[in-house]
Amino acid sequence: MPKPVVAIVGRPNVGKSTIFNRIVGERISIVEDIPGVTRDRIYSSGEWLNIDFNIIDTGGIEIGDEPLLVQMREQADLAIAEADVIIFMVNGREGITSADEEVAKILFRSKKPVVLAVNKIDNFEMQQDIYEFYSLGFGDPYPISGSHGLGLGDMLDEVVKSFNEPEEQEEDDDTIRFSLIGRPNVGKSSLTNSILGVENRVIVSDIPGTTRDAVDTPFTSDGKDYVVIDTAGMRKRGKVYESTEKYSVLRALRAIERSDVVLVVINGEEGIIEQDKKIAGYAHEAGRAVIIIVNKWDAIEKDEKTMKEFEKNLRSHFQFLDYAPILYVSAKTTQRVKTIVPMIDTVAENHAMRVPTNLLNDVIMDAVAMNPTPTSNTKRLKINYMSQVAVKPPTFVVFVNDPELLHFSYKRYLENSIRKAFGFVGTPIRIIARKKSN
Repeated sequence: MPKPVVAIVGRPNVGKSTIFNRIVGERISIVEDIPGVTRDRIYSSGEWLNIDFNIIDTGGIEIGDEPLLVQMREQADLAIAEADVIIFMVNGREGITSADEEVAKILFRSKKPVVLAVNKIDNFEMQQDIYEFYSLGFGDPYPISGSHGLGLGDMLDEVVKSFNEPEEQEEDDDTIRFSLIGRPNVGKSSLTNSILGVENRVIVSDIPGTTRDAVDTPFTSDGKDYVVIDTAGMRKRGKVYESTEKYSVLRALRAIERSDVVLVVINGEEGIIEQDKKIAGYAHEAGRAVIIIVNKWDAIEKDEKTMKEFEKNLRSHFQFLDYAPILYVSAKTTQRVKTIVPMIDTVAENHAMRVPTNLLNDVIMDAVAMNPTPTSNTKRLKINYMSQVAVKPPTFVVFVNDPELLHFSYKRYLENSIRKAFGFVGTPIRIIARKKSN
C-alpha cells in the first residue's frame, strides 16, 4: 500500500525545512534564515509510532514578477492536491500575518486534515503567544521549536491520528501490479498502449512531461489479471521548471510503492544518462522486482555487436541492478513488446518465491566449503544457519557468531550463491545478519 503523504505548508521563513529535517532525521533540506531558500519541493520518508509516511518540504513563496498571492495559491494548491494531511506552519514570534490568513482560507476549502504548528516557541514562557492562532480555525495549535526539537511528538501524534485507514486493495492477491518509470519522453505512455494493445488509452505526446499523474489500467492477458501504472516522467531537480512537474516525482514514487514489478524505461536512442541510474535506484531501494526496458530500439542503426555493446555499457552503469533482465523493444513498431508480460510473470514469481530452509542451508554450507568465511583480528565468522523470513523482496536472516564479521563482499558472495542455486531473476535479495542467541 502507498504511504500516506504529509505536506508542510506555510509562508517563507517560518521554519518548514528545519522541521522537515527533524522529522526525516537527516539534513536533507538546506536551512538558511533567508525567505524562499527552499526552491524545490523535497521528498523523503518519515516514521512515527511505527507508521511510515512520505513527507514534502514545500518551497516558500518567492517574490518575483507574479503577484504574491498568485504564487502562494499555486504552492498551497499543489501541496493540497498531493497530501493526505497538511502541517500548516506559522511563526509564533511574529503572530498571525495576512499571508497566514490567505493560506488558511485555501486550506479550509481543501477539506483536508490540517494540523496547525506554531514554530519558534523555544521555551515554556513563550507558549502564551500561541493563543491568538486559535482564530485561524484549525483547532488546537501545537507549539513547537524546530531549533530545539520541542513539541514535535505531540504534533506528530496528531498527524498520524489524521491518516485515513488504509483502503483494501480492490484487486485479488493474484493480480500483478507493475509500473513504468523513467525520464520524460522515453516512451512510457506509448509502451503502455502497446502492452495494452489499445491505441490512445493514455495520452501520448513528444513533449516531455505530458503525463502528470499515475494512471492505473487493469487488463487481462492469457487468463491472468494485471494492473499497469503509467507514471509521470522523472527529471533531476535542476531541470524541473514547472511546479506541477515537481510533484510527478512523488507520484512516481507512490506508484513504485503500489507495484510488484517496476519497468525502468530507457531511451535507446539517447543512451544512458546519470538520471536513469537515480530513477532505477528508487525501485531497487523499494525492494521491487525490476525489468530494464530499452525502448526505441528500432531507431538505432545496428550491427551484430550493437546489442552486446549496449548491454555491456548498461551493466557497467547499473551494477546494483545486475539481477534485472533487459528487454530491447519498440513501442512504435511493437517489436518484442510481446515479451514484456511473460517476463513480468517470471520476475513477479521470483519476487514472491520461498525457499525451503533445508535446501537453503545446503546451498549456504556448500558455499562456505567452497569459500571459507573471513576472519578479522584472528576471529573467524561462523555461520550457523540461514532462514527466509519474507518475500517481496525475498529476505533472508543469517545467524552468525558476530554480525560485524559478515563483510559486504562475503554477503555478496552468499547472495550470488543463492541466485546460482534458485534463480531469483529480476528481484533484489535482502540478507540480514543476526547474532545467534545462546
